[in-house]
Amino acid sequence: MENRQPDVDPAVVATADDIAAMRTRGAATIADAAAKALATQAERAETTQPAAFERQLRAAAETLYETRPTAVSLPNALRYVLRGMDGETVSELRATTIARAEEFRAELAQAQQQLGEVGSNRLRDGDVVMTHCHSTDALSCLEAALEDGKEIEAIVKETRPRKQGHITAQQLREWGVPVTLIVDNAARRYLDEADHVLVGADSIAADGSVVNKIGTSGLAVNARERGVPVMVAAQTLKLHPDTMTGHTVEIEMRDETEVLADDQRADITGERDDDGLVVENPAFDVTPPRHVDAIVTERGQFPPESIVTLMRELFGETTGEPWEP
Repeated sequence: MENRQPDVDPAVVATADDIAAMRTRGAATIADAAAKALATQAERAETTQPAAFERQLRAAAETLYETRPTAVSLPNALRYVLRGMDGETVSELRATTIARAEEFRAELAQAQQQLGEVGSNRLRDGDVVMTHCHSTDALSCLEAALEDGKEIEAIVKETRPRKQGHITAQQLREWGVPVTLIVDNAARRYLDEADHVLVGADSIAADGSVVNKIGTSGLAVNARERGVPVMVAAQTLKLHPDTMTGHTVEIEMRDETEVLADDQRADITGERDDDGLVVENPAFDVTPPRHVDAIVTERGQFPPESIVTLMRELFGETTGEPWEP
């Protein structure tokens, strides 16, 4: 990263680079990587001063936090680990931080399995599920259904511009699930063949709005029109506690070259210095709660309008940012 903070371990910087470049992707995977990176920072910190140790951990957390502003699993992982850092000496601070990171990672692994079991209960033998983007939470529901002996088929949207749908299709085929891969624009045509729309989430707001890969909102609107239920699979680490106090979720804008490569731009603009061609590449959109039938978590399934109750239970009314001074 260009703006690396001093005293941040190179392994943390490398993790941040991988998250920013989407070499590490998927909310749960990002959260796990962030917790592991903080444990590494704690393990390798060389200072003997408790204040300096805490400052280094906050700097490492801030370096990670700045990589992906929309995926709330990342700051939630950082909050979880840093709030467990406790002690009067560096040795105590180091031990509690590492233990807290290990605890988070263990709970994360268990949560996805529990979520899958909950989501599987909404799927019936013979169902056809339409997916969008790549979500390990959504896939956990399908995996649990398969383990229950249910026959499932999938209609997988390619999900441009990064085509994460190809990853989903590959995983489903490894499990033996029949897959129909479609271009994003064909979703409405194939909804008549689907029994469920199943997507993940990068963030869920207090009002039940779902922030997920761009295209989710349009798919949900079309599904509502067709009478196809929309299920959002999301671990509770996707809940965005800041939204309880009125904050909005920042929508990440990614590099335009993901949509239009430099040589393709030249094909359109020719030799002109053309400022009239603007390429925008939002990574996410917001699906209103009225288009979502259920949010499935490791703690059960919830109508989107009631998700704020769970959020208050987990986070209280307000949150601070432990990586800030």
